[in-house]
Amino acid sequence: MITKAEKTAAFIVETVAPIFNKNGYAATSISDITKATGLTKGAIYGNFKNKEELAIASFKFMVKLLMKELVKHMDKSNSPIRKLFLISDFYRNYYLYTNKMGGCPILNVGVDANNQNTLLLQKVRTIIQRIQDQLATIIEDGIERGEISTEVNAMFTAKRIDTMIQGAIFMAYTMDDEFYIKDTMDQIDKMIDTELRA
Repeated sequence: MITKAEKTAAFIVETVAPIFNKNGYAATSISDITKATGLTKGAIYGNFKNKEELAIASFKFMVKLLMKELVKHMDKSNSPIRKLFLISDFYRNYYLYTNKMGGCPILNVGVDANNQNTLLLQKVRTIIQRIQDQLATIIEDGIERGEISTEVNAMFTAKRIDTMIQGAIFMAYTMDDEFYIKDTMDQIDKMIDTELRA
């Protein structure tokens, strides 16, 4: 049974997460938070120790939303190599999908926190590490099943794919052009076909 306090905290996070994502940690004021939620400053701080704790909860909420969609998309196949193609397929529409959220939370918060919030930056690094670990696991699974070449270094390849994806997202948002994402996903597909496939 969810308590009233838990419901309020969840409401605050869901309401404020897109604001933090779009404006950044420093640019989101407590008055922005109270205005969006319709709650008092006391009610906000009654649920969260400080703005940083709320920003971290908001970041986790946004990432969870995205990861849930990605996992759902990847679950369309049990084949590791197909899963890799499904990842690039998911990111093909990522620009339009995340635009509604105020941008990519990993990119936004990573850039924003890099200069001013060590704790928030640590959370971003943890998420990136987790994504790369999961990618490496898929590749290792593919090697074990004979779908991916035994010559492939799983972690190196996972980092490479993730770097290509994050770089493409950065360029798409900076230039306001999804070409960068779509073209990079084509390059990743080629890489899966020519360098990874057993």
